[in-house]
Amino acid sequence: MIKKIPGETWKQLQFIGHKQLRKKYAVSSMGRACSYSNDLTEDGKILNGSLTSGYRTLNLHLENGNGTIYLHREIAKLFCKKSSPKYKFVIHLNHKKEDNNFVNLKWATMEEVGRHQQDSPQKIAYKKRQANKTEGLKLNVTKVKSIKEAINNPKRKLTYKQMAMKYNVSEMTLYRIKSGENWGKVK
Repeated sequence: MIKKIPGETWKQLQFIGHKQLRKKYAVSSMGRACSYSNDLTEDGKILNGSLTSGYRTLNLHLENGNGTIYLHREIAKLFCKKSSPKYKFVIHLNHKKEDNNFVNLKWATMEEVGRHQQDSPQKIAYKKRQANKTEGLKLNVTKVKSIKEAINNPKRKLTYKQMAMKYNVSEMTLYRIKSGENWGKVK
């Protein structure tokens, strides 16, 4: 038996193969999931599910083999309006993957997902740690200044590959230095 939370709405999950399962499954607008046989308020059981990359999932054993259901996606399908087919991804507005309340979910494009991830507290903390890191680095400020001067020199004779070998870094590191993704604070 499931006790409803005031304002909570439940909707049954409809996915390929759901009719072949012994039980029915539903999700709520508050982010909860349950299984039931006849009526979720009478014989329903709240499911915790599993965590897959931090996202709450249900692993159902379907004949076609694809039985992992991401709850945030299912809740968004049932409770969040999708303004256009180009919105294919679901983001958590507060950056907390375990908060699947429908008011915390939003359909987004790939570009919006990228921008949203850059604003996450974890990403900001990571960038701060990286900016203050001093040990274990192949480069230092002096070398980076030298690399930036070489990259921006119009009379440069060395290719990126040759410069990478000279400074003992990858070519990708040089491109990231050039774009400012790495060592952006060094002028």
